[in-house]
Amino acid sequence: MTQSSIRPAKISGIVSNSIAEEVGFEVGDAIISINDTKPRDLIDYKFLCSDEYLELEVLDTKGKIHQVELEKDYDDDLGLEFETALFDGLIQCNNHCPFCFIDQQPPGKRDTLYLKDDDYRLSFLYGSYLTLTNLTQKEWDRIEAMRLSPLYISVHATEPDIRIKLLKNKRAGEILKQFKWFQERRLQIHAQVVVCPGINDEIHLEKTLLDLANFNQGEIPTIISAAVVPVGLTRFRPTEDQLIPVNREKAKQVIKQVQTLQQQFYHKLGSNFAWLADEWFLIAQEELPAESHYEDYPQIGNGVGSIRQFIKEFKTIAQQLLPQKIDNQVTLTWVVGNGVEQAFKPLVNQLNKVKNLKINLAALNSNYWGQEITVTGLLTGQDLLTGLQNKDLGDGILLPSVMLKNDDTVFLDDMTVQALSQQLKIPIFPISGVAELIKTCLNF
Repeated sequence: MTQSSIRPAKISGIVSNSIAEEVGFEVGDAIISINDTKPRDLIDYKFLCSDEYLELEVLDTKGKIHQVELEKDYDDDLGLEFETALFDGLIQCNNHCPFCFIDQQPPGKRDTLYLKDDDYRLSFLYGSYLTLTNLTQKEWDRIEAMRLSPLYISVHATEPDIRIKLLKNKRAGEILKQFKWFQERRLQIHAQVVVCPGINDEIHLEKTLLDLANFNQGEIPTIISAAVVPVGLTRFRPTEDQLIPVNREKAKQVIKQVQTLQQQFYHKLGSNFAWLADEWFLIAQEELPAESHYEDYPQIGNGVGSIRQFIKEFKTIAQQLLPQKIDNQVTLTWVVGNGVEQAFKPLVNQLNKVKNLKINLAALNSNYWGQEITVTGLLTGQDLLTGLQNKDLGDGILLPSVMLKNDDTVFLDDMTVQALSQQLKIPIFPISGVAELIKTCLNF
């Protein structure tokens, strides 16, 4: 990517009382360069803005270019938000993993659903996972020079032949060599293993986790944690993928296997190190581990301990916010994936202790994806329409915003919240987090 091919960084928001607001930036303006350097991405932008004296080349909404000079403390943020974190475009994936969710979607939806992200910058900034197979030498050099750590790596298997089979990329077999590269540079990794029954499970899963644990030693361990996740399959997946869904028996087997290894890791490393995603326990219909099991939640973004964390947060906030009664009688329907139904029933019971408040839990599975057990984030508008139509939904629907694209108003199947609300003839309230859930119930 040459400097000339980098697009100006378009501003989408300006923080109140910030330097940018004081200078007079407006939404729609774009940063061309900072101190004569065109930023490739948000990483470059933050690095360049760490200087105390800045010369900005700015393109305004009318197409006019301005030179802006300002002085600030080195750690002062300008207060600009951008349309995208990548000003030179997304590094896409050239692997052909049979379990890739992108390839398990129906055709004809919005273009962004089909973008295969394998970008180390999004991994560093937001914790998305990459495979390392798509990096050029220039990108490896940049990771080293800018100390981009930790990164989040999809491993799946450390045995070269199995990882090559899974990723369908010959470069995939270099993973242990790549771990050593990180180790030599004292850079860190969070690892992920998606378990595909009959391919990388059983003895292969054990070898992978033991190999990963070997890099969790020394003053600065290279691999900080590993998440073990069940393969997720939809009814749209290619028929020739040879993948087997995880059933209850397999889930129980993997739980037992990983929990045995966790005991070894804790004895040797002082940490469980390898973590089972909550989905394993939902599929196995087993009780989730205790809250203390998750230590500092190193793999929360992978759904490891997210249910326990939500329950903990709910108990704390409910104790602070829930009154004995509310003035008006309110009935609301809280929609969740059926995977969390049993775990969330006590929370609903606690809400329903508030006099005049009635919360009904609607725990749905996804017929859209063809799943019997579904996590909340994969429910689509069509699933809600099918599951809720012709039912007494009370005064409104509480909708976890995890179902929506980037907290927008669009479901994974392109249905909008507004369209669903019109078809169900009821108001819908997207909620993000426990506090908003409870405040919506109380302030209806």
